Formats: sequence, C-alpha cells, structure tokens
Amino acid sequence: MNVQQTIDDITKLIVDESKRVGQPITTGQFHVIHQPLGHTSLALPKGRMAVYTFVYKDEFLKIGQANQRSKARYQSHHYYVKSNKSTLANSLLKDTEMSSIVNNSNITNWIKTNCERFDVLIDAKLGKITLNFIEGLLQYKYQPKYEG
Repeated sequence: MNVQQTIDDITKLIVDESKRVGQPITTGQFHVIHQPLGHTSLALPKGRMAVYTFVYKDEFLKIGQANQRSKARYQSHHYYVKSNKSTLANSLLKDTEMSSIVNNSNITNWIKTNCERFDVLIDAKLGKITLNFIEGLLQYKYQPKYEG
C-alpha cells in the first residue's frame, strides 16, 4: 500500500464529499496520520477525535471512531481481547481464516507487527456528526472486513 497515496485519497474523499453535501471540511480541520507496521499506538491528542483504521496486507480490517473522551478506544482498546467484545483482537480470533496465525497469547503483538493504521485526527469542535460522517465515508469506500 502506498502510504502517501492512501493519505491523499482519504484527505480528498473527506474534502470533496463534505463540500458536495454543502458542509465543507477543510484540511485545516483534520489531518491523516500513518502508524506503520511495528507501530506503538499513539495517544489521542487533546482536543481531537479520530476515525481510526487497521489495515492488513492492503485490506481494511476495522474502521471505527473515538471521541475526545475515548482515548483508550483509540490507543489500546482494539489490541486486547478483554477490552470489549467488539475489538479487532476478538474479530481476528473468531475468524477461521486467521486461526492458524493468531491466538490469545500473540494477538496484541501480531496486530502491532502486521497491521498499519491510517487515522483521521479531527478538531473536536466539529462534533459528533462530523465524526460519524467521516467514519461512514471511510467504511463505505474501504468496506472493512470486520464491523460491529
């Protein structure tokens, strides 16, 4: 996956589609960051909310959102089985196609080593509707494997 091309595609999608519906979101109100393979997950910056993604071998596995009070959901939630039922870790463990490479003891490290992230950090002043809009755009475009 070409990192800069993916960042540019996500940026263009948000700018173009928000303009199309008459509620423009400018590049000064959000930015897309990349967390590469082998990443140590970053903390959600103060005053920001995020739409986060997990990508494995060019396939989007999970796309979700975290408001400014959901720092754990953004930074650590999806790496652990016990965090919640709807984590990436749990989805991977339930997937029979993945059962030969992931298990309870290696899941956290496997995600950090094998998945990259493209996250949209959004000015929290834009509110929940903007967060939902951007998450919906990315889900519609990239059709993540695991949702719910």
